[in-house]
Amino acid sequence: MSDGLLGGIEAGGTKFVLAVGESPNRVRATHTIPTRDPSATLAEAREWFEQQGKLCAIGIASFGPVELDKASPAWGHILKTPKPNWSDCDLAGYFGRAFSVPIGFETDVNGAALAEYYHGAGRGASSLTYVTVGTGIGGGTIINGRLVHGAGHSELGHIYPRRVPGDQDFAGFCPFHGDCLEGLACGPAILERWGSSLSDLPSNHEAHDLVAGYLAQMCHSIYASMATEVIVLGGGVMKTPGLLDKVVKRAEELGAGYFPSRENHKIVSPALGDKAGLAGTLLLAEAALRGEQS
Repeated sequence: MSDGLLGGIEAGGTKFVLAVGESPNRVRATHTIPTRDPSATLAEAREWFEQQGKLCAIGIASFGPVELDKASPAWGHILKTPKPNWSDCDLAGYFGRAFSVPIGFETDVNGAALAEYYHGAGRGASSLTYVTVGTGIGGGTIINGRLVHGAGHSELGHIYPRRVPGDQDFAGFCPFHGDCLEGLACGPAILERWGSSLSDLPSNHEAHDLVAGYLAQMCHSIYASMATEVIVLGGGVMKTPGLLDKVVKRAEELGAGYFPSRENHKIVSPALGDKAGLAGTLLLAEAALRGEQS
């Protein structure tokens, strides 16, 4: 390890979680600040890092959409986002200029996927998809140790599930696609439709089976398109008691015996809990220090 500390930034729409440490397994300090406008938020994050000592690299896992193409002049930027004032924010460039260190940059879910793959639920598996179900729905996939990138980053929340028979009245919450997966099953969609979070609704409420069914369709699509061994379902909505079990059961029903056994395809909770995202930022910093892309 080079002289200095690794820095990590889990950049969320409501808060930035910061960390420094010698490695992802040796975190020295963490700090949380509210997400305000870019100038105030980034300046406060910079000030905290300056107080921690010398940095040798920084890993950033950000809310999106973001530009991940290293060849693009917009690499490291947050792209067009509904978060006020954050569109076109040069997140990676700001910290690269401030500290003159290598920067690792990814989506927040890709950062969590890295941590779960190497240190959590994916240890020993060849492939993993991490999905967060909360304010939005997003996913990241790792196959043979490498994050899957394409023309952009994965947008699992914006696939279109089949609407359940009799469930046609709700138009969906997504401002772009209406009844895409995010529009039907994210936290704000549940709140808008039923006036409460899923965990606060009675256990026999129809919402539990409907949300589980739509998430199970997503898992089925992941199996069918990428043959992922481990699907990790995290985020606030997935903390609802019994929801994971319902998703697992429904996904098996949708598979209709076509896919390999449960030993080859697993749907699980994050082994690292809420720490996956922050651990992922330090893995990104390590990779940047080595001159590697995630």
